[in-house]
This record gives sequence, structure tokens and C-alpha cells, in this order.
Amino acid sequence: MTREIVPASTMPSRRVLGQEVWLVFALSLGASGVAALISFLGSLTASRALNDQTASLVTDSAPGRPWLGLAWQLFSVASALVPVALAAHLLGRSGEPMGRTLGVDWRPRARDLGLGAAVAALIGGSGLVLYLLAQAFGFNLTIVPTTLGDVWWRIPVLVLSAVENAVVEEVIVLGYLLHRLGQLGWPDWKADLTSAAVRASYHLYQGIGGLIGNFVMGLVFARLYRRWGRVMPLLVAHALIDIVAFVGWVLLAGKVSWLPTR
Repeated sequence: MTREIVPASTMPSRRVLGQEVWLVFALSLGASGVAALISFLGSLTASRALNDQTASLVTDSAPGRPWLGLAWQLFSVASALVPVALAAHLLGRSGEPMGRTLGVDWRPRARDLGLGAAVAALIGGSGLVLYLLAQAFGFNLTIVPTTLGDVWWRIPVLVLSAVENAVVEEVIVLGYLLHRLGQLGWPDWKADLTSAAVRASYHLYQGIGGLIGNFVMGLVFARLYRRWGRVMPLLVAHALIDIVAFVGWVLLAGKVSWLPTR
């Protein structure tokens, strides 16, 4: 992939770059990884088996009060995107616009959409099989994508949450992290493993299946990012995977025997 060439005078020192990476992740997915570990330890030490426990993703903060609940959902999405804005600011300040540097330009090209759909079909299908197997054998919690009631904004909020997940994860743990680690002199293989490990860490609350599946997904995404030089196809793929998972669960839960709901 082509790397952005930045004048040396605009680049922070290696020490500052290292501190920057730690701070960005302490405010975002690194903190999520620690929270996921604590959650998983709680699940492991509970009296019930892992597959008898549930992990809910999008929940209603104000049951019975739809407008207040919508306000909380929109606030949650907006606040989650702040670290992405911070990463964009830090890259821009060092003369590395996110569009040219990471291939994040917010208007997917036709090729981004096509590649993203193909990756989503491959990763999403295999990920579903892995989840069902891990849950059946007791290595995973039962994932409940949403506990939202039948409010009018349920589907739009689920789609918005899916897109938010994709933006945060792919911009920060894929594009930003690999770019900065490369500037710090890390070899590609080591940076790729680190990116995949971080991705796996904040999915640990789901169980061992979530850990392994997202680690493999992280390695695949890192390799494709280096080949294509753009985050957007992987961002599109992630968004499609989550949209299908969230909306599909709402449509199928309780109607098909193969989808665990509790």
C-alpha cells in the first residue's frame, strides 16, 4: 500500500507518537478491552454456564419513554465517535489528512461498496457459524444484539449503531493504529498481530468464540487494508455485517430454532 509522505518538520517525535497512541486507545477501544476482560471474568465466575448467560449490545436506557430513550441512543452514538474525531485531528495536525492517509473519505466509492459487500458475505457467514458452534459448546455467551422494545426508531437506531461500530473500530484499530505503528518502526507482521489482538480484546465479553473470531477477522482486515490501501472497503464490510446481525436478529429471534435468544 502507498504510504503518505509527511514533511519531517510537521511530524511529532517517536516518543510523542507513542504517547498519542496510548492516549487515543485509553479513551476508546483500549478501555473497552479492559472492560470486556472484567465482564468476561465476571461471566466465568458466575454460577451459570457461559451459554446460559446473555450479553446485550444495544439496550433501552429509558423503557416506556421512547423520546428519552431515543435521546440516549443518539447521545451514545455521538459520544462514541469522539475518539474518531480526535484521531482525525491528530493526523491532520501532523499533516496527514485522514482521507489521503487512511483512505477514509466518508463517501464510499463504488469499488469500496463492492469489495465491502464481498468481504461482509465471507466474514459474516463464517462468523455466524463460529458463534453458533461456540455458543452450543459452552464457550460463548448468548449474544442478544438488542433489547429495545417495539419503538418506532428501533431499526434506524440499530442501523446507526452498526455504522458507528464500524467507523470507530476500523478507523482507530485498523487504519490509525497500523499507520502509527508503522511510523514507530514496527514491522508489518507485528503491527497486524497487535491490531488483531486489540480487536479481539474488546470482544472478549462475548466469550472465547468472540475472542478467536475477532482475532482472525482482525488479521484478515489488516492484510486487506495493506493490499488495498483504504479503510473504506473494510468499514463498509463491518457496517454490513453488524446491520445484518442487528436487524436480522430483530426479524428472526423466536421464529427460527437455530438462533439462540437466551
